[in-house]
Amino acid sequence: MKNIEEIVRIGNENGASDIHISMGVPVLFRIDGDLQKLDDEVLSFADCEAIGQRLAGDLFDQMRRTGELDLAETISESRVRINLYRTKGAVSAALRILHDHIPELSSLGLPKVVSDFPTYNKGIILVTGETGSGKSTTMAAILNEINHTRREHIITLEDPIEYIYTDDKCLISQREIGNDTESYAEGLRAILREDPDVILIGEMRDGETIETALTAAETGHLVFATLHTNSAVDSVDRIVGTFPAEKQHQIRIQLASTLKAVLSQQLLVKKGGKGRAAACECMIVTPAIRNQIREGNTAQMQSSLLSSANIGSISMDNCLIQMVKNNVIDAQTAIDAANDSDFIKQNVGVRAFKTSSFEPRRTI
Repeated sequence: MKNIEEIVRIGNENGASDIHISMGVPVLFRIDGDLQKLDDEVLSFADCEAIGQRLAGDLFDQMRRTGELDLAETISESRVRINLYRTKGAVSAALRILHDHIPELSSLGLPKVVSDFPTYNKGIILVTGETGSGKSTTMAAILNEINHTRREHIITLEDPIEYIYTDDKCLISQREIGNDTESYAEGLRAILREDPDVILIGEMRDGETIETALTAAETGHLVFATLHTNSAVDSVDRIVGTFPAEKQHQIRIQLASTLKAVLSQQLLVKKGGKGRAAACECMIVTPAIRNQIREGNTAQMQSSLLSSANIGSISMDNCLIQMVKNNVIDAQTAIDAANDSDFIKQNVGVRAFKTSSFEPRRTI
């Protein structure tokens, strides 16, 4: 069996985004969205146990008690986010390979208006999307741009710490849930006493965290946070819906006064099947949208988003159409990723049919 250092190195060389370790199957790499075998060597119980012990180190007994463990470390010169878990009594692992360095914001193919985000002085900016959509990379690139252009104190709350920043003009304090603070809510309450200018919240998981984040933005801080939602409108509804009905009006008022922008993204396979590109919906919050948030009129927000294209907003479906016309992705990929597939079909001028397979396509 190859050791984990060699597995990560091979995965990185082949452009894998994720590595899966599980008993009874070979090591699997996720490359351009598909699972592919490293080789034909099937992992045994002992193989998986050894990998788990290597990755968890002194925390292996904790993982054995709780059944799962999140951590991150640098392996074979690549930063790797690790989740260990047990399946039918055996150790399994899901490893996310991160960039060796924090990419330039301009290199990510995001909407042009995102380049303005590092210049904002206060308020909340949300970056949303499903797991594996590139949220962490986008956040890191934005914060690193601030690091290189402003003289401020950035504090991050992460679970686990993914990208490692090197202080340039900013002081950057990275705090890890479980090691440096007990929880997002506890860490965020403490942050307000630590003289921050910019705050990154790895995930807004509960009402207490959301409420403290809104308070931080109201008191003049710039707050970045992620949510697992697929659109700007869904993000607003998710935040408000976290709270009981009697509190939702107050949350809407706070959100309306602090929300600056929502960037929702997904990673799609490029035309030709090699590499992936970000498809984005970006909602810049206008006075009309603030009123809609305040009044609970989220059904009208999508129309307001579409009408504010002149200031940089773009819907997911319009972004997908642009990507097809620019030959970045093919029409079927756009249709599969669309909110309104009929709208995409009408605007790219094709009829396409989806095919799928659940088998790993090939061996590395």
